[in-house]
Amino acid sequence: MALEIACVPALSDNYIWLVHDSASGETVVVDPGVADPVEAELARRGWRLSTIWTTHWHPDHTGGNEALKAAHGVPVIAPAAEAARIPTADRLVREGDTVRLGDHVAAVWETPAHTAGHISYHLAGAGLIFVGDTLFAMGCGRLFEGTAEQMFANMRRYAALPGETAVYCAHEYTASNGRFALSLAPDDAALVERMAAVAAARAEGLPTVPTSIALECATNPFIRAENVGELAALRAAKDSFRG
Repeated sequence: MALEIACVPALSDNYIWLVHDSASGETVVVDPGVADPVEAELARRGWRLSTIWTTHWHPDHTGGNEALKAAHGVPVIAPAAEAARIPTADRLVREGDTVRLGDHVAAVWETPAHTAGHISYHLAGAGLIFVGDTLFAMGCGRLFEGTAEQMFANMRRYAALPGETAVYCAHEYTASNGRFALSLAPDDAALVERMAAVAAARAEGLPTVPTSIALECATNPFIRAENVGELAALRAAKDSFRG
């Protein structure tokens, strides 16, 4: 049975994801930076929270952990490499571990670079992946604690997934990322078409994610980078881009 996924906008541009398995009645929340909008959406949908999945330690991804854990008595799953920075964690996971939502199994991928211990949750059977702040629509995360080599490896790994894989990232950065991509290839028809769709969605207040691996491979300069040097140059250019 397919999972039901709800997008919960929070803070200035974060997206918190609620993932519900109707067969078991279980619901996971991914990267709750704050608790109140999560509680409101759970109440609106009549869902019962069962687990918290954390991709990395940044406060805009963990700030709601303590309140949700206390209110619902649920465990927090978090990257083992960031245990010291996520004191709410109950279960620490690393590459090769799995976590469950009902009968659905998510493989833990270590995807460091944005932070030293960042992880992603890949539900192959459901055709989706939660990537936190590693892969964005037409972009990638900043290299706060890692290297271009690590981010390039992450991009290659994501690119190898089936094209229809749905990608759930944690921020609404698509328009700014797209403007940067267009500055590199202003005549790229796929980019022009995608940016028109992004503008239409944002004009209606709609999220531009999830995206897909196929769409990213067609329009994302970071996932399309052919080597580490190219990705590093792109990241440096994006960090100073003001378009």
